[in-house]
Amino acid sequence: MAGRHHRRLSAIVLAAGEGTRMRSALPKVLHPLCGRPMLLHVLDALGELPLDRIVVVVGHGAEQVTKATQELVTSTVPVEFVEQAVARGTGDAVTVALTAFGDDVDPDDDVLVVLGDTPLLRAETLAALAAEHRLAEAAATLLTARVDDPTGYGRIVRDAGGRVERIVEHADAGSDELTIDEVNPSIYCFRRGLLAPALRRLDRQNAKEELYLTDVVGVLREAGHAVLAIEVADPVEALGVNDRSQLAEAETELRMRINRRWMRDGVTMTDPAQTYVDAGVEIGPDVHLLPGTILQGRTVVATGAIIGPSTRLVDTTVGRDAVVDHTVARDSEIGAGATVGPYVSLRAGTRLAPGSHVGTFVEIKNSDIAEGAKVPHLAYVGDADIGAGANIGAGTITANYDGRRKHRTKVGKGARTGSNTVLVAPVEVGDGAYTGAGAVVNRDVPPGAMAKGVPARIEEGWAAKRDDGGLDDEGTMEGS
Repeated sequence: MAGRHHRRLSAIVLAAGEGTRMRSALPKVLHPLCGRPMLLHVLDALGELPLDRIVVVVGHGAEQVTKATQELVTSTVPVEFVEQAVARGTGDAVTVALTAFGDDVDPDDDVLVVLGDTPLLRAETLAALAAEHRLAEAAATLLTARVDDPTGYGRIVRDAGGRVERIVEHADAGSDELTIDEVNPSIYCFRRGLLAPALRRLDRQNAKEELYLTDVVGVLREAGHAVLAIEVADPVEALGVNDRSQLAEAETELRMRINRRWMRDGVTMTDPAQTYVDAGVEIGPDVHLLPGTILQGRTVVATGAIIGPSTRLVDTTVGRDAVVDHTVARDSEIGAGATVGPYVSLRAGTRLAPGSHVGTFVEIKNSDIAEGAKVPHLAYVGDADIGAGANIGAGTITANYDGRRKHRTKVGKGARTGSNTVLVAPVEVGDGAYTGAGAVVNRDVPPGAMAKGVPARIEEGWAAKRDDGGLDDEGTMEGS
């Protein structure tokens, strides 16, 4: 590579725009794509490069954008924020960004400039842009794209020798220039020592009366400096998101990238087009995702699990070889070998131990279901601890809320509740205890006892007598 043996590289991200075409109170760069704000995808790509720093220019919703980005950014490259208090155009935004560098200016250093609404941009493309820029000893190198519909984009005007002469914005383009299909997606690499002087020569003689960063290209050419243009191989990668339709298109492209990555890593997807995996999800090999599966947030799925069909998991961990079918789960843990569904709702704080079973039409909230325990169907378990090997009968509910406070229920090891049991918390059903069908249990049931009736009457020692063959089941085994 020509030039000095070490030239520092930094990046500026322009994220100050209001994004009026999104028609949203949310700043454009914070609209989510595959579970991550648009701006974070740009920072993720930049974070893979050997950068000194990343400077993000914020404006509309500056405090909101800064706070959200600081909370979620994973880049090891230092990220700084500067505010463009008044929107005077992209040229002014870059001028504001350069103030973050202070006196730390080496004329041979380089700076990438990208937009915060280009979430499909790849690190490899940015690295190639910087490499070509340095190899050519250029003052500026820009990425270009050829598109079928260039409406809204600046056009690349080349001279008779095919060299970039200038960039003309769509609003300022003449009829001949509007026919040009090579556009400027506003992704650049500049020699930093030449950028600031060129910015000072910009004027507002244009349709928007703004300082256009694109005009820097013409300024540098007029001064005799080399300007290079590199056409991106995949135009989709470089194009920005300006409205909800383009947001959906970007989501589709990004989702297919994510799916292809996981399939290469050994994950089976019956129908990738109907499989939705957020950028922050982790999946082990030999996982099978059936159609309609949606994995969001910080969800982790271990090796061999089968998820779906029609299942949504948010911030949920799934253990090895678990099966989760037609289920919605949030902030939950599903243990190895557990079986869940169909038609199950796991609310925040639910923990299913290895080998447990939760069946059809069951809702569980903030509860621990121990190893081998079963909640087979038609039950609500909230704020409860269900012991190992226990069986919760059909129609059982925990009445955990008294109108002011939540109370906890405990069901011991090997205990069994009959159909339509109501457990009125706080209450404890002891190890090996039973409840009869339809019982309303509002006081503790000792180990091995039977609770039946409304309100429940307690028969101590009932389980031992039953095991001796002296008693009938009285419907207590329903739901096993």
